[in-house]
Amino acid sequence: MQETWAAIALYFENHTDAYFAMLRQHIGISLRVLFLAVLIGVSMGILCVVFKKQQKYVVGLFQILRIVPSLAVLVLSIRFLGIGMGPAVTALVFLAVPPILMNTVAGLEEVPFFMLETSHAMGMTPFQVWVQVRLPLALPLMLAGIKTAMVEIVASATIAALIGAGGLGQIIFQGLSVRRTDLLLIGGVSVAILALLMAFLIDLLERWSLKHKYA
Repeated sequence: MQETWAAIALYFENHTDAYFAMLRQHIGISLRVLFLAVLIGVSMGILCVVFKKQQKYVVGLFQILRIVPSLAVLVLSIRFLGIGMGPAVTALVFLAVPPILMNTVAGLEEVPFFMLETSHAMGMTPFQVWVQVRLPLALPLMLAGIKTAMVEIVASATIAALIGAGGLGQIIFQGLSVRRTDLLLIGGVSVAILALLMAFLIDLLERWSLKHKYA
């Protein structure tokens, strides 16, 4: 164990710049995927609530997509998009959209009906009801879905290294190829800490939204 710690210290002594470059790549991939997943998931969630007849088909489709392994989606994406950032982002978006979509639908449907009636009675337009009532009340559940997606994205973004998109996965796969425990620990622990940090930041946002909601 002492040798492993010494190897970890030596790695950071000699590869600090490379490590932080991979960390930035991993964060960049994760944030890009999260942005696209939120855009798709929230939009589809709103459409599912507006067009209820199609809701079960859309939610069912994304639930099926969720059980498809990211690696399988990655392989299919490579065929059409080549290697690099494109297929990695595509595979991760497929993974991240379902929890955001389902939590958006759940949050919007849990808004009490009497509040919607009261809003309309006060003279609010449908757009104002959505922006000032429905979405704010659904926000806590939406953020919970985003947090779940964010953790899954950060953990799964390691596959990006398989196709040259960079990230902390490079350290993990290098450790696997040369059977070095120190590299596996550096990569694995870094990804775990990053996932927890992202979840913590979303928790702070959720607490702020609740505080603002009941202020």
